[in-house]
Amino acid sequence: MFKLPYKIHWANTLFLTSSFVTTLIAVPLYLWHYGLDFFQVALFLFFTFGTGMSITLGYHRLFSHLTFHASWPVKMFTLLFGAAAFEGSALAWSADHRRHHKFVDHDDDPYDISKGLFYAHIGWLLFRTSPETPLTWVRDLQKDKLAWWQHRNYLKLAFSVGFGLPLLLGYAWNGWQGALGSFLLAGVARTVLVHHSTFCINSLCHWIGERPYSTRCTARDSVLMALFTFGEGYHNYHHEFQYDYRNGVKPWQYDPTKWAIWALNKAGLVWKLRTVPEEIILKAQIAERQHRLTETLSSAKTPISDTLHELVQSTQQRMHDAVGHWEVLLAEYREAAEQRGKISRRQHREMKQRVSEAMKQVREAIREWVHTHQMVYSAMQAV
Repeated sequence: MFKLPYKIHWANTLFLTSSFVTTLIAVPLYLWHYGLDFFQVALFLFFTFGTGMSITLGYHRLFSHLTFHASWPVKMFTLLFGAAAFEGSALAWSADHRRHHKFVDHDDDPYDISKGLFYAHIGWLLFRTSPETPLTWVRDLQKDKLAWWQHRNYLKLAFSVGFGLPLLLGYAWNGWQGALGSFLLAGVARTVLVHHSTFCINSLCHWIGERPYSTRCTARDSVLMALFTFGEGYHNYHHEFQYDYRNGVKPWQYDPTKWAIWALNKAGLVWKLRTVPEEIILKAQIAERQHRLTETLSSAKTPISDTLHELVQSTQQRMHDAVGHWEVLLAEYREAAEQRGKISRRQHREMKQRVSEAMKQVREAIREWVHTHQMVYSAMQAV
């Protein structure tokens, strides 16, 4: 008897395909017959933001990685609307995600990108090639009463908040016509959109972009992916520093989840935000750049001469000296900031200015270091 080489997960397959087909067919038909009003747009955006942010802020950064502590209202919101995203309970989601980080790019990775883009995106949900991830991966989260309550009541919460609530709100707005529109737009179409935004983190964020912090895994940084994933696109940084509440660590990087956590912290609703010191981040970038530059020089047609080697070493030493000087000033500035009352505002500003000037010297030293490598490589290729 013929057997498929994989096991079809029928519940996932039916739900994912039916919601996708409904979005492609029923939603355009509804819009053709009834049009679109402000309420439907607002409700769609609210549920998209609420469920999407509940996955990234709640399921991912709060529960999976414990990057901050949250009050019960924040937990309750992310658990209710996280269920409405139809991506499983917080416990099950976090168990899969922790396993992903542990075995990234290997066979035990639930959504291993080495098995193909389709598999990492959605195939792993449709066709199970390995047993379900046990909850032993989240023993700590099982002690959370709200998370455990959501896990036990996941399906009821998912359908009532994800489909029932939009339907009721739509009915209150415009009767059965409004109820149908809200169910299709804020319910079904929104679910498909949030699904594939999340799935892109597992697939495209391991396929498109750069790896400025580490090449030890396929995770990549991509501003394009960040736009579609509530800031999760800076995935190379996240895999290198997974316990940081920020993914877009640079001030200019688009990371609405980071901004939401920061705002909740200012409101007193979350606390103990975990961050990676900036000197450690900078050193990781330098180490990765150094690894790549070394590989580039080793691939040149001719071996490096003693003179060129000394030139490379001298610029590298100047860079490390500049970083060391900046680290010392930064440590002094942080210590002074903790004892703000013991120094004057003028002294505090002067220390901050010295740190800023030291960072400029670091950037100049890094540019000189990179330029020297490029110049040496060109000279070796020309021989």
